[in-house]
Amino acid sequence: MNKTKVDLNGKAILVTGSPGFIGANLVLRLLKEMTAGTIVSLDNMNDYYDPSLKDYRLGMIEKAASVSSAAHVFVKGSIADKELVDRLFAEYKFDVVVNLAAQAGVRYSIDHPDVYIESNLIGFYNILEACRHSYDNGEKGVEHLVYASSSSVYGGNKKVPFSTDDKVDNPVSLYAATKKSNELLAHSYCKLYDIPATGLRFFTVYGPAGRPDMFYFSATNTLANDGTIKIFNYGDMRRDFTYIDDIVEGVYRVMQGAPEKAKGEDGLPVPPYAIYNIGGGQPENLLDYISTLQEELVRAGVLPSDYDFEGHRQLVGMQAGDVPVTYADAAALEEDYGFTPKIGIREGLRKFAEWYAEYYK
Repeated sequence: MNKTKVDLNGKAILVTGSPGFIGANLVLRLLKEMTAGTIVSLDNMNDYYDPSLKDYRLGMIEKAASVSSAAHVFVKGSIADKELVDRLFAEYKFDVVVNLAAQAGVRYSIDHPDVYIESNLIGFYNILEACRHSYDNGEKGVEHLVYASSSSVYGGNKKVPFSTDDKVDNPVSLYAATKKSNELLAHSYCKLYDIPATGLRFFTVYGPAGRPDMFYFSATNTLANDGTIKIFNYGDMRRDFTYIDDIVEGVYRVMQGAPEKAKGEDGLPVPPYAIYNIGGGQPENLLDYISTLQEELVRAGVLPSDYDFEGHRQLVGMQAGDVPVTYADAAALEEDYGFTPKIGIREGLRKFAEWYAEYYK
């Protein structure tokens, strides 16, 4: 797909979901790369997981902003607050929007559906509406909307690797259903209002200062407290783990290349819309991943060298909403943006274990 180059320097950029995990690391990258411009972080700082981690990431952002040529503004609030979203768009006239704010977690969605509707559907609708009206009165408007989707949309698809050409009409969790809905909403807005937008289906992102509800982090907490970790589907699972630096590199490149606007034979816009997988492309056996994690936790001093790994594992059956395999076909991302994830699980988990040892010492 043809792309329109987007120069990020000197621009006003909105990153929702910062200081969340991916959002915070993206803002840090932007502060490092940009020589001018303004980055606005928007997050409601909810307590889905320990808010002190978001405070920690926000502290990293503020430190980076103090020596950056670009400005940073943090706004505490929700994308479900339409008045707030509209006010920010009117005040800053955003050139680029990266929507990473969402209620995350497959399992949490089973018992707490209301927060997913509020954030993932109503919130994303507010972002789309604000992008639509950014063109009002002849304004230049938003050059590129980049938003987070998820590998969860593939549900129980048997065909691997997962391709963006695959049918994804059978989600197995409400979380996945909201992410598929985001893609449909974005496509319709691109068609109706000619908004350049790119969706990214993230595959199991991990790394230092990540989300504590993710398996590698929650398992570490459990093991460090002498607990027993549950390994679902009796360990017969594979995941396409993607290290945070690879994710950020991919998002950063995508931001700079918006789908090109064009008119169809009917004179109406051809939707300037694209969707990509962003994953490692090398699914790892869950038991191998756990063994590597445990080895790196010992190396970092989080666990003692004589730790009884087998005594702290429990093999259990599959749980509702989960899938046995995730595996990204990311060839299109490489073709259009020249990017392929590079960091393997040994290197990635080592960096996480070293951070964990330092953070919780």
